[in-house]
Amino acid sequence: MPSPITPLSNVDAAWLKMEDPTNLMMVTGVITFAHPVDFDYLKALVETRLLQFDRFRQRVVRPSFPFAPNYWEFDPYFDVNAHLHRIGLPHPRDKSALQQLASELMSTSLDFSKPLWQFHVVDGYGDGGAIIARFHHAMADGMALVGVLLALTDLSPNAPRPEPDGEALVSFQRPPGGLRGSWEALQLRGAKMMGKGVSVGRRALIEGLESYLNNDRPRELAEESFDYTHAAGKLVLRAPDPHTIFKGKLGIAKRAAWSRPLPMSEIKAMRKATGATVNDLMTAAVAGGLRRYMESHGEEPVDFRAAVPVNLRRPNDMGDLGNKFGLVFLDLPVSVVDMPRRLAIVRHRMETLKESMEAPVSLDILGVMGASAQAIQDTAVRLIGSKATTVLTNVPGPPIPLYLAGQPITGLMFWVPQSGRLGLGISVLSYANNIHLGIATDAGLVPDPDEIMLGFYAEYDELLGMV
Repeated sequence: MPSPITPLSNVDAAWLKMEDPTNLMMVTGVITFAHPVDFDYLKALVETRLLQFDRFRQRVVRPSFPFAPNYWEFDPYFDVNAHLHRIGLPHPRDKSALQQLASELMSTSLDFSKPLWQFHVVDGYGDGGAIIARFHHAMADGMALVGVLLALTDLSPNAPRPEPDGEALVSFQRPPGGLRGSWEALQLRGAKMMGKGVSVGRRALIEGLESYLNNDRPRELAEESFDYTHAAGKLVLRAPDPHTIFKGKLGIAKRAAWSRPLPMSEIKAMRKATGATVNDLMTAAVAGGLRRYMESHGEEPVDFRAAVPVNLRRPNDMGDLGNKFGLVFLDLPVSVVDMPRRLAIVRHRMETLKESMEAPVSLDILGVMGASAQAIQDTAVRLIGSKATTVLTNVPGPPIPLYLAGQPITGLMFWVPQSGRLGLGISVLSYANNIHLGIATDAGLVPDPDEIMLGFYAEYDELLGMV
């Protein structure tokens, strides 16, 4: 039996302290299906797989006396039904309606008297269904939440339906290996169901995850380099971003939009023609889409920065929840009209950032913020937030099709919170040979993120024209 309470790490506490009604520190994801979701099947999966991890039964306690650390404790009134909700999608039951629902949930705080997660099963999304998942960032970062998703999925629609065991559900016994164990269990389940034919899919899944995990170089450089202090000074002393249509006072209402699936075959053709990475290509197209939006609203396009999360997990951290990433600041060439030139600039700046020590420095700063008084943290949030205009996140999802509650997942999208009181968030996620782009905005600043998406499509077509 584990300890009844667990202190939050300093970094996780930093994300908790950044919570504000106008800037909720919540990761929101949308999963779509061609057929309705079996609610009872999903509930059984949650009970038998997700609830094996302590964090999903624990709530945050924030002591009232000064300098007392925040901690996780098991919710004595835990009820899984408080975290699983069923919603009927209103007319016209299409993507616009689902985006509106996701926007409303993205604007609504989680209940801090309970564990900080919820699943909303959406009925009537066309002929199919959807799940909107919400997790507080204090629980985990994007990579860990990919592991949470994998813990719930199968490699075949014919996986045996789980049978909840009441005694097991109250034991709080974490499975060996944490989320790593879930990934291995997923592969084992697939192997049993599909035999030798699963080997290629397993290899693709492992390679996709390792490409994200094998990113220790920034941390190693920081540990070995004498320039660490210089990098910290550069990060803190960097000039603020210019004021644009994307910056300003935030409100409570948010807007969410996501792209159509972008075939990996097209993107691979772009890579071959240009020598650029997927990140380079998507970033160049996003910057062009932002330029088009500014022009359409009568604003002169100017360059500004994106805060880009960089994974700092080592392979042996793969099974852990919590937050283990830093931030680097990428200057987006928003003002550059010519696509080949913009792409070349992005490539050069991306290459420079790969050797940067800003990511581990920012992780350490978050740790200091989490251990500081709220007033100090608020000052640091404003300081760092002034250095960027958007958060730009890229998380590689599963490269092979997965099944959830017996149904194939047809689409997958997520948005991370805009740390630093930012009003614009851009997310890139790969899944099953497709790339998906998501945009989250503050409704008072950018009420129409779909217009940014249209600009992105136009820039994407320009990249296709270079093939």
